[in-house]
Amino acid sequence: MSKSAIVVGAGIVGLATARALSEKGYQVKVIEKSQFALGASVRNFGMLWPVGQPDGILYDRSVRTKEIWTEYLDAANIPYNACGSLHLAYSAEEMNVVEDIAQFFQSKNRPVSVIDKDTVLANYNGINENGLLGALRSEDEIIIDPREGIKHLPAYLTQKYGVSFIWGTAITSVTSHAAFAGKTKYEADLVCVCSGQDFETLYPDQFKAQPIIKTKLQMMRFKHQDPNYKIGASVCGGLSLLHYKSFHASSALTKLRLKIEEEIPEYLKYGIHVMVSQNNEGELTVGDSHEYALDFEPFDKTEINEMILAYLKKFMHIDQWKMIQSWNGIYPIMTNGAAELFLNPEPGVYILNGIGGHGMTMSFGFAEEMIETI
Repeated sequence: MSKSAIVVGAGIVGLATARALSEKGYQVKVIEKSQFALGASVRNFGMLWPVGQPDGILYDRSVRTKEIWTEYLDAANIPYNACGSLHLAYSAEEMNVVEDIAQFFQSKNRPVSVIDKDTVLANYNGINENGLLGALRSEDEIIIDPREGIKHLPAYLTQKYGVSFIWGTAITSVTSHAAFAGKTKYEADLVCVCSGQDFETLYPDQFKAQPIIKTKLQMMRFKHQDPNYKIGASVCGGLSLLHYKSFHASSALTKLRLKIEEEIPEYLKYGIHVMVSQNNEGELTVGDSHEYALDFEPFDKTEINEMILAYLKKFMHIDQWKMIQSWNGIYPIMTNGAAELFLNPEPGVYILNGIGGHGMTMSFGFAEEMIETI
């Protein structure tokens, strides 16, 4: 007789957990309060971003996640853009980090190189040449439109693994081997709670004891006047060198941080780092910012979007870009620097949460690793 499992939440962590459980032989039912995924899982760049992960377990997890994504995307005939990434350098301090981290990554056999200004301009479009010194080129990164990738994933899980979905049903409580939607009881051998930013709803005392908080980000999407315009890579400015933990391995990072603290401290106040990804429709996603709290006002801050665009102009020509959308997203993050939260509050119940802003990059690998420990 096959084992049964319930997954609460159909965001990317929940869907990844459903897949991992199915691979282990569980008959899985996913229960989601909304009619479709509409949280942080669809409010992001769509970047699979191994370059941002520190070497070791987390980088390996990101590579495994990418393998699973591409397996699904190929099987479902969903296009993606294996374009890699550029971290552009416009100051000596940025270039020193780029060169330092490239040497370190290369020693770990990661597919990166340092390219000069002429190579950047010859191979990529829309880059601001003024003051450009060079860039870190990484081959690892893939762009998916998360709205398409997430939308079709439930059908794929149903077709391949027999996963069933109950939409528009809020789970109000969980006990050992059971989940309740009001008075309706769903029983299973295992219950996995993957509720993302709604982490207080179930097991509130457990979460109150955890070093976990929420992050609000602001993002925008643009279209270029030329429908055939292609940048050729996901592109980041120097602020991203401070944002991603992988770059902490560079001894040159301290001087760059001091420079930014002196010149543009307001960007650090809002946790702004600026990058642009381009999906297969040619749409350009730009962001983002990071505000930290347990609750947020629902309104976007105009000054944050203006700061993002002002910084974007330092490394991209955007005069032919037209904004078509803006939004915000909220996701949980651990305040103690941990890469995830995995709890077993009572027999047969597990909580998977807290992977920060790395859901697209890490969820499949994270879920596989956690389910393997059960």
